[in-house]
Amino acid sequence: MRKIRTYQDVPHDTGSGLLEQVLDQHHRLAERLALVRSVVAIASGKGGVGKSAITANLAAALAARGLAVGAVDADLNGPSLGRMLGVSGARLADRASGVEPARSPSGVRVMSMEFLQEEEDAPLRWREPSMGRFIWQSTLETGVLREFLGDVEWGELDILLVDVPPGTDKIARLLELVPDLDQMLLVTTPSETSRFVVSKSVRMAREAAVGTVALVSNMAGHTCLECGHVSDLFAGDGAKRLEEESGVPLWAEIPFDPRLGAATDSGTPLVITDPDADSSRAILTLADRVEEHVGIREDGVVEETGS
Repeated sequence: MRKIRTYQDVPHDTGSGLLEQVLDQHHRLAERLALVRSVVAIASGKGGVGKSAITANLAAALAARGLAVGAVDADLNGPSLGRMLGVSGARLADRASGVEPARSPSGVRVMSMEFLQEEEDAPLRWREPSMGRFIWQSTLETGVLREFLGDVEWGELDILLVDVPPGTDKIARLLELVPDLDQMLLVTTPSETSRFVVSKSVRMAREAAVGTVALVSNMAGHTCLECGHVSDLFAGDGAKRLEEESGVPLWAEIPFDPRLGAATDSGTPLVITDPDADSSRAILTLADRVEEHVGIREDGVVEETGS
């Protein structure tokens, strides 16, 4: 039987330079993240639950408290975080020390694939061999995410938020690059379908021993702006059921609010323009919990999931 050698089995000096390049990339990534107190993933596994809007508002809320905050848009095919944070169309400076991220009006350092595309409506296309494109695409996408994390000059950060696109495979990709992830916020809705999908992400986070895992229920009811009546958008409450079944705490319940979407569409997060809105209050409560858990790994304490 053929023995497949791993990188560890191959001598450093291979002649091709491939191994040396891979090891150098890992070293550069580790050096960059050593300046970040907490890497926080905002993920789900399911699409359409509002991860990007929550990421944008959470980033702005944390930055408003004086924290040094960075935000990575890991959705390479449908980037939206730059637009939601008011830096759409930003042009990046490439320096010897790395690419300088865009700065949002709220003070968040942002990196997104949008900044690397010249045309607004240009779909993302990879330069790969015409045969077996699906094989190359995963490798290329992982490489771009590594560059966003390791080749961008983030500087010293309190929190680096990563907006993870749908799919547990995208979560696994981030965990491969950041195996000691500090926090993971799993966004769901009260729907049973969302609970079913997100439960798989909960299991993945637990098996990866992520420092702190928490649930965020988005679109948890709708408050009428005219009369104040709260109505449910979904039958049942899959988010609370998921909390009970998994033991993962529910850190925030964010009500549906058209103003939240309108504000992020305009690049002005609602937590900044209207912090007293119900949805803003819920996100600010979430910011409290995230801030409480900054640096728990560096302090030598890793909180158990569900605490």
